[in-house]
Amino acid sequence: VQLQASGGGLVQAGGSLRLSCAASGSIISINRMGWYRQAPGKERELVAEITSDGTTNYADSVKGRFTISRDNGKKTVYLQMNSLESEDTAVYYCTANIRQTGLGMLTRNYWGQGTLVTVSS
Repeated sequence: VQLQASGGGLVQAGGSLRLSCAASGSIISINRMGWYRQAPGKERELVAEITSDGTTNYADSVKGRFTISRDNGKKTVYLQMNSLESEDTAVYYCTANIRQTGLGMLTRNYWGQGTLVTVSS
């Protein structure tokens, strides 16, 4: 099982970016999916998460600016980021809790490789 993130880049403050993260491999089902970020010198923090039934949760710092969504058929989670601020500069990581073949009912948390978002002021 792998998670492949994409969509990061350089954007001016006030701009928008859309991150994508696609899961692949021997997947039976995907439960929670989410995005974390880690800025230089800081700990990794939750940005947003979404359950399999579409319930969402956001960090206070991104509420009203970021939107998380998922396409279960494509096994993909998205993060639409609007009104970006310099404080949003970080490496963004996607994560997913996945049930895969060969493990019965057990699930595992997987992480993508990270995609850099740089917001210039």
